[in-house]
Amino acid sequence: MNTSELKQLRDQVLTIATEVGNFIKTERINFTKSSLEEKSAHNLVTAVDKAAEALLFEKLSAVYPEGGFLGEEGNSKEGTSGYQWIVDPIDGTSNFVHDLPLYSTSIALAKGNEVVLGVVNDIAHNTNYHAVKGDGAFANDLSLQVSSSQKVYDSLFVTGFPYEEKQLDEFLAIYKHLIRNSRGVRRLGSAAIDLCYVAHGKFEAFYEIGLNAWDVAAGALIVTEAGGHVSTLSKGNNWLFGKSICASNGHVHDELLTLINQELSN
Repeated sequence: MNTSELKQLRDQVLTIATEVGNFIKTERINFTKSSLEEKSAHNLVTAVDKAAEALLFEKLSAVYPEGGFLGEEGNSKEGTSGYQWIVDPIDGTSNFVHDLPLYSTSIALAKGNEVVLGVVNDIAHNTNYHAVKGDGAFANDLSLQVSSSQKVYDSLFVTGFPYEEKQLDEFLAIYKHLIRNSRGVRRLGSAAIDLCYVAHGKFEAFYEIGLNAWDVAAGALIVTEAGGHVSTLSKGNNWLFGKSICASNGHVHDELLTLINQELSN
């Protein structure tokens, strides 16, 4: 698929993301915790997640029937084109449940390990972050550029914490180090929004382990198209399926990963 075709498809996906975002907003007004389930410890899912993913499956299959589909809530299909939609209907479900306005819908199109289109709807802020590979990154119509900070000391970071106890202890050690040696660390609760805020220059970097492809696919493309750099925590390239990610403005990437890996190896 060439850039022109991807841009046309991107415009259709933006319409779908807005429609599904409006559905989620309406459902939030009448939301009750009776529809809440726990997939695992502290990993929540609601009837709204499932309904939103069903809508995405229907609408994305209509605009590009040849594409496969991989959704967090279990919707999937094999495609015939080699391309696959990778979707998280509500990234930040715990925030949604508690009416904290930091949750998003993440939609990506990938061929193998290469993401070529990404849209993240920051629902509460009426902002669609989007990118087509090779065409730059945008927040609605605003062109995005990562920050210019050169050092960890001058940087603000964002992360998420793993559930497994040993990993949590390691990440708390990283958190403690960065609090002392940077401008701070935030935890927003939506990896897709975290990534978009790196692309927007609000944070210098986002790092986390234990993530899935639907958490990072769209947002990571948006970071790279805004001039940033993305890798696994071990500096590998398979961040899409590698279960760890560091996405940065590029300038602080190596310094941050050195600090992180020092703590992980202790």
